[in-house]
Amino acid sequence: MSTDLVDRARAGDGQAFGELVDPYRRELQVHCYQILGSPQDAEDALQETLLAAWQGLAGFEGRASVRVWLYQIATRRCLNALRSASRRPPVDWPPPGVELPEPTRLGEVVWLEPYPDVLLEGLADAAPGPEARYEATEAISVAFVTALQLLPPRQRAVLILRDVLGFRASEAAGILDCTEESVTSALKRARAALQYRRARSPDREPPPPGSARERALVQRFTRAYEAGEVDEVVALLAPTRANGQPAFGVYVRDPHAPVAHATGILVLTLAGSQISAMTGFLGTGALRIFGLPRTLPD
Repeated sequence: MSTDLVDRARAGDGQAFGELVDPYRRELQVHCYQILGSPQDAEDALQETLLAAWQGLAGFEGRASVRVWLYQIATRRCLNALRSASRRPPVDWPPPGVELPEPTRLGEVVWLEPYPDVLLEGLADAAPGPEARYEATEAISVAFVTALQLLPPRQRAVLILRDVLGFRASEAAGILDCTEESVTSALKRARAALQYRRARSPDREPPPPGSARERALVQRFTRAYEAGEVDEVVALLAPTRANGQPAFGVYVRDPHAPVAHATGILVLTLAGSQISAMTGFLGTGALRIFGLPRTLPD
């Protein structure tokens, strides 16, 4: 970190401030998503973090790196958001008169939304610290983020800081403004409570993104989906990617007009040569961030 760059930013140089924080934008947004479970909330928290950093540069003493300082601001903003009653209101879904089936798994997280892969680009360079227990791709998966949401907020933050990002206990304590003993205790409880099981054998690992194996699985799923009775209802599965896995925008035919209306996003979880889970996110709130339209011509 250049001291000159910090001094210029403190003097009001916006370009210098951008050079300081831009390398960390993507990873900070993912961090906020892992805590909050919503891309929109994560985007809001990131903007609040950058504004607070800009306004608080005078108090940055350089005892920690800029990256750790930014994580301190972002983590505290996210925890404040979880405590606040002014979080975004729930999506108005399902429509009146429509009853949804019971979830097939326990511990459904109704506020969880998928995260577009386009926002994960460039994160390969942000390797976790040596104490991290989870790979970056695993830590953004639907199953892992769902498990995180079931933890109490502070345990959630500690587990992400220590086991996902690989911060040392002393760094996590500084970020959360607590003692190392408090971090160690919260981490122990979080690890015991985390309802997540990783793949135990190589043949259960998902195929590489964009590989021939992954494309073959997606094509098999699409053919099977269209061959079933649902083809009278579903007009199109619009391909995209979310949480490091193949995903689809799901559109339903309008019986009164030649259009199809979006109903949500479907994320596949691949394990070896099989699809091990399908997670449906109902509603149209996430369409914008995926670049998907609300309607399609039929």
